Amino acid sequence: MKTVILAGGLGTRISEESHLKPKPMIEIGGKPILWHIMKLYASYGFNDFIICGGYKQHVIKEYFANYFLYNSDVTFDFTQGRNDMTVHHDHTENWKITVVDTGLMTMTGGRIKRIAPYLNDEPFFLTYGDGVSDVNLDRLLQFHRDKGGLITLTCVQPDSRFGNLDIDKDSHVNHFREKKLEDTGWINGGFMVAEPGLIDLLEDDRTVLEKGPMEEAAAKGLLNAYKHNGFWQCMDTMREKQKLEELWASGKAPWKVWEK
Repeated sequence: MKTVILAGGLGTRISEESHLKPKPMIEIGGKPILWHIMKLYASYGFNDFIICGGYKQHVIKEYFANYFLYNSDVTFDFTQGRNDMTVHHDHTENWKITVVDTGLMTMTGGRIKRIAPYLNDEPFFLTYGDGVSDVNLDRLLQFHRDKGGLITLTCVQPDSRFGNLDIDKDSHVNHFREKKLEDTGWINGGFMVAEPGLIDLLEDDRTVLEKGPMEEAAAKGLLNAYKHNGFWQCMDTMREKQKLEELWASGKAPWKVWEK
């Protein structure tokens, strides 16, 4: 089963780094967040990836073009007037990766439509290239199959940075408490499963997946939500990147399920 990763956006809210590279290539613990996402899927045996590139998509291609070399022990021998290279040990992944240039300004739905020829008219995983989670992909897939819909999305309740204030008409704060998860609504956290029929709802490069197509699927009762109460974190800002860096450095990154 293929995994489609949307990795073509401009990443303007984290422009401190995205002016140099696409957001999915911003590193957490020395590895692109894209790599962390792929490791999650691979840990469940899903090793066939289609990456929807756009903004600075050449950076993604160059990374994987050199991935084998960078993750191997090699000897370069020039002593006989030749350029001989011997690979001793490699530490690469058992991955098949298709990187597709889906256009600079193409919307999310349009990117998926562009990679349709690579999907072989089969169901596929779909997620964003800027968020990590410890979602159980086997359970997600089984939930999708049991519900029989067109799209299943993983919904999450993100942490809020702000507390709740109860203020009276005289501007007195009567009650204060930090905001809890139950105060926050469920949102689309990515980590979706889609049937090939989704392609029929995508018109062109201007199609935003989260608007017309999902709204139509919902109206027809074909959009389902898999509630995930575990870890989830997107990386929209430098503050969120730092949070992920600290979790990784602690050795307790919740999304590092491949070592559990």
